[in-house]
Amino acid sequence: MAARILDGRALASELRIGLAARSEALAQRGIAPRLVVVMVGEDASSLAYVSGMRKLAGRIGIELGVEVLPGNVDDAGVRAALDTHARDPGTHGIILQQPLPHHLSIRRIADAIPVEKDVDGGNPVNQGRLAFASGATFVPATPAAVMLLLQRSEKWPLRGREVTVIGRSNVVGLPVSLLIMASDATVTVTHKETRDVRAHAQTAEILVVAAGAPHLVKADWLRPGATVIDVGTTVVSGHLLGDVDFESASTIAGEITPVPGGVGPVTNIALMGNVITAAESQTQ
Repeated sequence: MAARILDGRALASELRIGLAARSEALAQRGIAPRLVVVMVGEDASSLAYVSGMRKLAGRIGIELGVEVLPGNVDDAGVRAALDTHARDPGTHGIILQQPLPHHLSIRRIADAIPVEKDVDGGNPVNQGRLAFASGATFVPATPAAVMLLLQRSEKWPLRGREVTVIGRSNVVGLPVSLLIMASDATVTVTHKETRDVRAHAQTAEILVVAAGAPHLVKADWLRPGATVIDVGTTVVSGHLLGDVDFESASTIAGEITPVPGGVGPVTNIALMGNVITAAESQTQ
């Protein structure tokens, strides 16, 4: 039997209605929610992501600005750009698009986005609050999207579930693991140094894949009936591919997210929700 599709586009459409109403309420007060995306260079996957964000922002009533920095900019140059937007009272949310070029250090940059405008949860203060389960100001958008999709899955609530996460990045793997643990699941985090990632994947009731490796996960990696959340987005020969081989995996999984059309649309909605929240908070 083919897996049930966890349809991110349908969920995003449902959530967008509420955000548009909140944006309209701000507009009636003369407030235009504004998000600025700072990019370094022009990575194809990042450009595709930002293009999708721009369309969605327009439908909700959020202004979106993009600043593209030269690919050879240093840490100080990125911090200076972020600081400029941080000081602008008309900008309510700021994100630094990742991945960054290898010569830049997110650890030396992330705190340049003030907590109240850190709508993708990259500031160490927000990450620390997430780790302590003490109320992060903003939950990173992609991990938030994973949780929204899991809330619509047959495996919800997560209490006692066996979950494997492939990938430990500060952007997705680590924060989503913390969120899932906060829901009382048992979480195994695997990464490039894990000796047998496939073996860990095969034990999972829920598998979250955020490795950045196109079609890494095949059907024989899955426990029959598993819920598979594919966070991967890599442009290959003009096509957007996930980390999961959807065609084979969907014959074994119980539920699965497609790429495109799964986590991506919900990520954008989660981010826009954070922008609306930031605008509401900053203009009370």
